[in-house]
Amino acid sequence: MALRALSAGVFALAGLIFWTSFDTAKGVDIRSDDPLPKLSDNIRAKNAQNEKLDRQLASVRSDVDGLTRQRGGLSPAERARIDALGKAAGTSPLTGPALQVTLDDAPPNAIPLVPGVPDPQPNDLVIHQQDLQAVVNALWQGGAQGIRIMDQRLIGTSAVRCVGNTLILQGRVYSPPYRITAVGDQSRLRKALDASPAIRNYLQYVRAYGLGWKVAASGRTTLPGYTGSVDLRYAAPVDQP
Repeated sequence: MALRALSAGVFALAGLIFWTSFDTAKGVDIRSDDPLPKLSDNIRAKNAQNEKLDRQLASVRSDVDGLTRQRGGLSPAERARIDALGKAAGTSPLTGPALQVTLDDAPPNAIPLVPGVPDPQPNDLVIHQQDLQAVVNALWQGGAQGIRIMDQRLIGTSAVRCVGNTLILQGRVYSPPYRITAVGDQSRLRKALDASPAIRNYLQYVRAYGLGWKVAASGRTTLPGYTGSVDLRYAAPVDQP
Protein backbone atom coordinates (compact mmCIF):
# COMPACT_ATOMS: atom_id res chain seq x y z
CA MET A 1 0.00 0.00 0.00
CA ALA A 2 2.80 2.37 0.94
CA LEU A 3 4.65 1.45 -2.27
CA ARG A 4 1.60 2.27 -4.41
CA ALA A 5 1.15 5.57 -2.59
CA LEU A 6 4.82 6.40 -3.15
CA SER A 7 4.54 5.51 -6.87
CA ALA A 8 1.44 7.68 -7.20
CA GLY A 9 3.28 10.57 -5.57
CA VAL A 10 6.25 10.21 -7.96
CA PHE A 11 3.94 10.20 -11.02
CA ALA A 12 2.06 13.22 -9.67
CA LEU A 13 5.32 15.12 -9.15
CA ALA A 14 6.53 14.19 -12.65
CA GLY A 15 3.26 15.42 -14.11
CA LEU A 16 3.60 18.69 -12.25
CA ILE A 17 7.15 19.14 -13.58
CA PHE A 18 6.07 18.44 -17.18
CA TRP A 19 3.16 20.89 -16.89
CA THR A 20 5.39 23.61 -15.38
CA SER A 21 7.94 23.13 -18.17
CA PHE A 22 5.23 23.35 -20.83
CA ASP A 23 3.66 26.44 -19.26
CA THR A 24 7.05 28.16 -18.96
CA ALA A 25 8.26 27.35 -22.46
CA LYS A 26 5.11 28.41 -24.33
CA GLY A 27 6.47 26.76 -27.43
CA VAL A 28 10.03 28.08 -26.94
CA ASP A 29 13.08 25.85 -26.64
CA ILE A 30 14.09 26.56 -23.03
CA ARG A 31 16.89 24.01 -23.13
CA SER A 32 19.00 26.12 -25.42
CA ASP A 33 21.71 27.99 -23.55
CA ASP A 34 22.88 30.00 -26.57
CA PRO A 35 21.50 33.57 -26.43
CA LEU A 36 23.83 34.89 -29.15
CA PRO A 37 21.41 34.66 -32.10
CA LYS A 38 18.84 36.75 -30.22
CA LEU A 39 21.52 39.20 -29.09
CA SER A 40 22.87 39.61 -32.63
CA ASP A 41 19.33 40.12 -33.94
CA ASN A 42 18.78 42.84 -31.34
CA ILE A 43 22.04 44.54 -32.28
CA ARG A 44 21.12 44.50 -35.99
CA ALA A 45 17.65 45.87 -35.23
CA LYS A 46 19.03 48.69 -33.06
CA ASN A 47 21.67 49.46 -35.68
CA ALA A 48 19.02 49.77 -38.39
CA GLN A 49 16.89 51.94 -36.11
CA ASN A 50 19.85 54.25 -35.41
CA GLU A 51 20.58 54.54 -39.13
CA LYS A 52 16.94 55.49 -39.78
CA LEU A 53 17.00 58.09 -37.00
CA ASP A 54 20.26 59.53 -38.37
CA ARG A 55 18.66 59.96 -41.79
CA GLN A 56 15.60 61.62 -40.28
CA LEU A 57 17.78 63.96 -38.21
CA ALA A 58 19.83 64.88 -41.28
CA SER A 59 16.65 65.67 -43.21
CA VAL A 60 15.23 67.84 -40.43
CA ARG A 61 18.55 69.63 -39.97
CA SER A 62 18.69 70.34 -43.71
CA ASP A 63 15.15 71.77 -43.63
CA VAL A 64 16.01 73.97 -40.63
CA ASP A 65 19.18 75.24 -42.31
CA GLY A 66 17.25 76.01 -45.49
CA LEU A 67 14.53 77.94 -43.65
CA THR A 68 17.15 79.82 -41.63
CA ARG A 69 18.86 80.95 -44.81
CA GLN A 70 15.59 81.97 -46.45
CA ARG A 71 14.00 83.83 -43.55
CA GLY A 72 16.82 84.58 -41.19
CA GLY A 73 17.75 87.86 -42.81
CA LEU A 74 21.41 86.89 -42.92
CA SER A 75 23.89 88.96 -44.88
CA PRO A 76 26.19 87.27 -47.42
CA ALA A 77 29.09 87.67 -44.99
CA GLU A 78 27.13 86.02 -42.19
CA ARG A 79 26.13 83.14 -44.45
CA ALA A 80 29.73 82.66 -45.53
CA ARG A 81 30.81 82.58 -41.88
CA ILE A 82 28.14 79.96 -41.06
CA ASP A 83 29.29 77.85 -44.01
CA ALA A 84 32.90 78.09 -42.85
CA LEU A 85 31.95 77.09 -39.30
CA GLY A 86 29.94 74.14 -40.62
CA LYS A 87 32.96 72.89 -42.59
CA ALA A 88 35.27 73.33 -39.61
CA ALA A 89 32.85 71.50 -37.31
CA GLY A 90 32.30 68.66 -39.77
CA THR A 91 28.55 69.21 -40.13
CA SER A 92 28.80 70.20 -43.81
CA PRO A 93 29.81 67.90 -46.70
CA LEU A 94 33.44 68.08 -47.75
CA THR A 95 34.79 67.28 -51.22
CA GLY A 96 38.38 66.87 -52.33
CA PRO A 97 41.21 64.42 -53.02
CA ALA A 98 41.27 61.64 -50.46
CA LEU A 99 43.19 58.73 -49.06
CA GLN A 100 41.39 55.59 -47.90
CA VAL A 101 42.94 53.19 -45.39
CA THR A 102 41.43 49.72 -44.96
CA LEU A 103 42.19 47.48 -41.98
CA ASP A 104 40.98 43.90 -41.64
CA ASP A 105 41.33 40.91 -39.32
CA ALA A 106 43.69 38.13 -40.26
CA PRO A 107 42.23 34.74 -41.24
CA PRO A 108 41.20 32.79 -38.12
CA ASN A 109 43.54 29.94 -39.09
CA ALA A 110 46.48 32.25 -39.77
CA ILE A 111 49.99 30.90 -39.31
CA PRO A 112 53.25 32.87 -38.99
CA LEU A 113 54.36 34.23 -42.35
CA VAL A 114 57.86 35.10 -41.14
CA PRO A 115 60.36 32.46 -39.95
CA GLY A 116 60.98 32.54 -36.22
CA VAL A 117 57.74 34.36 -35.35
CA PRO A 118 55.74 32.56 -32.63
CA ASP A 119 52.31 31.13 -33.30
CA PRO A 120 49.67 33.87 -33.04
CA GLN A 121 47.38 34.37 -30.09
CA PRO A 122 43.74 35.29 -30.79
CA ASN A 123 44.42 38.96 -30.01
CA ASP A 124 47.18 39.01 -32.62
CA LEU A 125 44.70 38.34 -35.42
CA VAL A 126 42.09 41.07 -34.90
CA ILE A 127 41.92 44.84 -35.32
CA HIS A 128 42.04 46.68 -32.01
CA GLN A 129 40.81 50.09 -30.96
CA GLN A 130 44.36 51.43 -30.79
CA ASP A 131 44.96 50.39 -34.42
CA LEU A 132 41.99 52.42 -35.66
CA GLN A 133 42.87 55.32 -33.39
CA ALA A 134 46.46 55.29 -34.64
CA VAL A 135 45.28 55.71 -38.24
CA VAL A 136 42.84 58.49 -37.33
CA ASN A 137 45.47 60.35 -35.29
CA ALA A 138 48.05 60.07 -38.07
CA LEU A 139 45.60 61.39 -40.67
CA TRP A 140 44.69 64.37 -38.50
CA GLN A 141 48.40 65.00 -37.96
CA GLY A 142 48.89 64.83 -41.72
CA GLY A 143 46.53 67.75 -42.22
CA ALA A 144 43.28 65.93 -43.00
CA GLN A 145 40.46 68.40 -43.57
CA GLY A 146 37.87 65.77 -42.70
CA ILE A 147 37.73 62.06 -41.86
CA ARG A 148 35.07 59.42 -42.30
CA ILE A 149 35.06 55.97 -40.71
CA MET A 150 32.85 53.57 -42.63
CA ASP A 151 29.86 55.80 -43.52
CA GLN A 152 30.11 58.30 -40.65
CA ARG A 153 31.90 61.62 -40.48
CA LEU A 154 34.07 62.29 -37.44
CA ILE A 155 33.86 65.49 -35.45
CA GLY A 156 35.78 66.83 -32.48
CA THR A 157 33.80 64.79 -29.94
CA SER A 158 33.74 61.50 -31.89
CA ALA A 159 35.10 58.49 -29.99
CA VAL A 160 36.49 55.35 -31.62
CA ARG A 161 35.61 52.38 -29.39
CA CYS A 162 35.93 48.67 -30.02
CA VAL A 163 34.17 45.87 -28.15
CA GLY A 164 35.58 42.48 -29.06
CA ASN A 165 36.13 42.56 -32.81
CA THR A 166 33.41 45.15 -33.52
CA LEU A 167 33.57 48.92 -33.75
CA ILE A 168 31.02 51.08 -31.95
CA LEU A 169 30.92 54.53 -33.48
CA GLN A 170 28.34 57.16 -32.57
CA GLY A 171 25.68 54.64 -31.60
CA ARG A 172 26.18 52.22 -34.48
CA VAL A 173 28.05 48.91 -34.73
CA TYR A 174 30.43 47.87 -37.50
CA SER A 175 32.43 44.75 -38.32
CA PRO A 176 35.74 44.56 -40.22
CA PRO A 177 37.02 45.39 -42.73
CA TYR A 178 37.18 48.96 -41.47
CA ARG A 179 37.53 51.78 -44.01
CA ILE A 180 38.89 55.17 -42.95
CA THR A 181 38.73 57.95 -45.55
CA ALA A 182 40.48 61.32 -45.20
CA VAL A 183 40.21 64.35 -47.47
CA GLY A 184 43.40 66.36 -47.73
CA ASP A 185 46.83 66.50 -49.33
CA GLN A 186 47.47 62.87 -50.28
CA SER A 187 51.25 63.15 -50.07
CA ARG A 188 51.15 64.64 -46.57
CA LEU A 189 48.62 62.04 -45.42
CA ARG A 190 50.82 59.17 -46.65
CA LYS A 191 53.90 60.64 -44.96
CA ALA A 192 51.98 60.94 -41.69
CA LEU A 193 50.92 57.29 -41.90
CA ASP A 194 54.50 56.20 -42.61
CA ALA A 195 55.83 58.29 -39.71
CA SER A 196 53.46 56.90 -37.07
CA PRO A 197 55.22 54.53 -34.60
CA ALA A 198 51.88 52.90 -33.72
CA ILE A 199 51.19 52.13 -37.38
CA ARG A 200 54.70 50.77 -37.88
CA ASN A 201 54.02 48.42 -34.98
CA TYR A 202 50.72 47.35 -36.58
CA LEU A 203 52.49 46.68 -39.89
CA GLN A 204 54.74 44.18 -38.12
CA TYR A 205 51.62 42.12 -37.39
CA VAL A 206 50.51 42.60 -40.99
CA ARG A 207 53.75 41.02 -42.18
CA ALA A 208 53.83 38.35 -39.48
CA TYR A 209 50.21 37.11 -39.52
CA GLY A 210 48.46 38.61 -42.52
CA LEU A 211 46.27 41.31 -41.00
CA GLY A 212 44.71 43.52 -43.66
CA TRP A 213 46.29 46.84 -44.62
CA LYS A 214 45.57 48.81 -47.78
CA VAL A 215 46.10 52.47 -48.64
CA ALA A 216 44.43 53.80 -51.79
CA ALA A 217 44.19 57.28 -53.27
CA SER A 218 40.99 58.76 -54.65
CA GLY A 219 40.93 61.73 -56.99
CA ARG A 220 37.66 63.23 -55.75
CA THR A 221 35.66 62.10 -52.72
CA THR A 222 32.77 63.69 -50.86
CA LEU A 223 32.52 63.11 -47.12
CA PRO A 224 29.01 63.54 -45.71
CA GLY A 225 28.35 66.08 -43.01
CA TYR A 226 27.98 64.79 -39.48
CA THR A 227 24.28 64.38 -38.68
CA GLY A 228 24.27 63.28 -35.05
CA SER A 229 23.88 65.27 -31.87
CA VAL A 230 26.51 67.90 -31.14
CA ASP A 231 25.58 68.25 -27.47
CA LEU A 232 28.42 67.51 -25.08
CA ARG A 233 27.90 64.48 -22.86
CA TYR A 234 29.95 64.09 -19.73
CA ALA A 235 29.87 62.48 -16.33
CA ALA A 236 28.83 64.45 -13.27
CA PRO A 237 29.22 63.63 -9.56
CA VAL A 238 26.18 62.42 -7.70
CA ASP A 239 24.81 64.90 -5.16
CA GLN A 240 25.54 63.69 -1.67
CA PRO A 241 22.61 63.74 0.82
